[in-house]
Amino acid sequence: MDIPVEEAMEVLHSVKAVVGPDDDYYTIVAAEQTIAAAEAKRKKELDELHANLKALSKIVESARVSATRPSSVPSPEAHTSFLNELDGTSLSLAKSIKETEGSLASKEGELAALKDAARRLEDYDPAAEHEKELDGTVLRLQIYKGLGFEPVPDKHGNIAKILVRGQSADIHVVDFNNGKPDLEYTQLLWKLACS
Repeated sequence: MDIPVEEAMEVLHSVKAVVGPDDDYYTIVAAEQTIAAAEAKRKKELDELHANLKALSKIVESARVSATRPSSVPSPEAHTSFLNELDGTSLSLAKSIKETEGSLASKEGELAALKDAARRLEDYDPAAEHEKELDGTVLRLQIYKGLGFEPVPDKHGNIAKILVRGQSADIHVVDFNNGKPDLEYTQLLWKLACS
């Protein structure tokens, strides 16, 4: 069967009008875009579901951990035992406090008696009584000598010089006829006594 070329050309032109490659191409591109959009939407939903699953897993794990008794919290039996020990300690402390309060009352009585004795001793001045019996000048001279100061009187009985014994056992002479103020003499005497 031979088909004339013109006839074949006519058939091809009619088929070309029916079959448009541009329309098919646009249809395929639209289908690919729809498939890509659907796939992106599914991936986004899947990612959201994974994130929700992860968050819920963390919540479940934290609830499981919080529902578990921590190791620092004792068991009910250990807690009861500890309370019994505390009760025993409380009774022991109460007894000790009572004994201490008794001791405190006795010490307060002693303190009151000692305060009374101290008050009587403060009213009585044995030094004043002793001073009445002794000559105060002699006693003061003995104290001065004990501190390292020995007054040397002149022919009229007035103190003209003082011998000062220092801590190093050196002896110094301080003459009072220089006309210095008393404060300077005092400072000099103590300086020499400490040397």
